[in-house]
Amino acid sequence: MSKPLALVVEDDPDIKTVFSEAMKAAGFQTEVIGSGAKAVAWLAVKVPDVIVLDIRLPYVSGVEILRQIRADPRLVETRVIVTTAYPESATFLQEQADLVLIKPININQLRELAIRLHSQDE
Repeated sequence: MSKPLALVVEDDPDIKTVFSEAMKAAGFQTEVIGSGAKAVAWLAVKVPDVIVLDIRLPYVSGVEILRQIRADPRLVETRVIVTTAYPESATFLQEQADLVLIKPININQLRELAIRLHSQDE
């Protein structure tokens, strides 16, 4: 059986590494993308099980990517964990995302939440 697929969309190199390692530790095959435009192109051809999505990204914002995800019938089953350093964004995003996490995010916290979120679908 193949591993579930996670997409990490984060432009900060250190945070990108932490999120990627958390998803791998949670049992996901993990793809990492550092810009919104590249994430949009990737999502046009692939369907991940879980997306860890930063809100402030170069070229295309995470808010716009989240809007596109929710409008795409192929991605209806995809779970989205939004990450932001701006708590005021959390309330606005809670209705669209499956989880909203405020940075800094602990690697163990993200791993456990990803496992729990994905197991709800099984």
